[in-house]
Amino acid sequence: MKWSNALKDFKHFMKIERGLSENTVQNYCFDVKKLINYLEENEIKDSAAKINKYTIQEFLYHISKFKNSRTQSRIISGLRSFFDYLIFENYRKDNPLEQIETPKIGRKLPDTLSIQEIDKIINSIEPKNNLDHRNKTIIEILYSCGLRVSELINLRLSDLFFKEDFIKVTGKGNKQRFVPIGKNTQKIVSTYIDSQRCLNKISPVYSDIIFLNRYGRKLTRAMIFTVVKKTAEKAQIKKNISPHTFRHSFATHLLENGADLRSIQMMMGHQSITTTEIYMHLDKKHLRAVMNQFHPRKIY
Repeated sequence: MKWSNALKDFKHFMKIERGLSENTVQNYCFDVKKLINYLEENEIKDSAAKINKYTIQEFLYHISKFKNSRTQSRIISGLRSFFDYLIFENYRKDNPLEQIETPKIGRKLPDTLSIQEIDKIINSIEPKNNLDHRNKTIIEILYSCGLRVSELINLRLSDLFFKEDFIKVTGKGNKQRFVPIGKNTQKIVSTYIDSQRCLNKISPVYSDIIFLNRYGRKLTRAMIFTVVKKTAEKAQIKKNISPHTFRHSFATHLLENGADLRSIQMMMGHQSITTTEIYMHLDKKHLRAVMNQFHPRKIY
């Protein structure tokens, strides 16, 4: 079985059968391609159906020289899923990564911004043209609704339910959820759509997409990262900021103000509550307040 055919079938399986997002599918395929490139560079002829654990171990030893533990862990996970698929399709009987341990990595706590820092970033954008209005609206909705980048760039006009104070968000695995949106953010989004977005010559294919580039097409993930980085620099925020920082801040500020984890989980679209629980590590004051409010043996 050729590697190219196995990878093509695996990609199709992840998209159609498992319903994974395009970004997740690309990451899995990228990990398998790393192994394929290693085999080609070292003139190793093992097929996907025949490669053994010793060759895999040599490959992992090779990447350990250049990749940190977190990246190594992700690659191992991707390869393990690939070979599980081959077993599922009866191309092989065993998974060569079955007894290979994933490197232990510490749980990385996300960076967060204070409310004052977020206001400073948003206020640093002076709306001189429709792109400035767009960028300001992007950051406002990233923080106000806690969206992932992929969710933001795919947000549609038909996803806005302002009468009900909700937006419909399509998350990982094409799973949809409804997220509340405040009146002030609604006003900012509506103003951008009604007075600025219409100034673009919009490509018919993207007529329902909210955020567009200067050519009337959907924005890329890279463009959102660029907008956030440049805006943070202009606001003179020294922290390492990405679009995800606003999502983390959204969850942290909800928790600080008394929201329960289950509600935060639903709004963020986390499949498991354990993903949401990471925010409990960020705010020890909140835990003390809960203890004092609800437990008979108070701290003070």
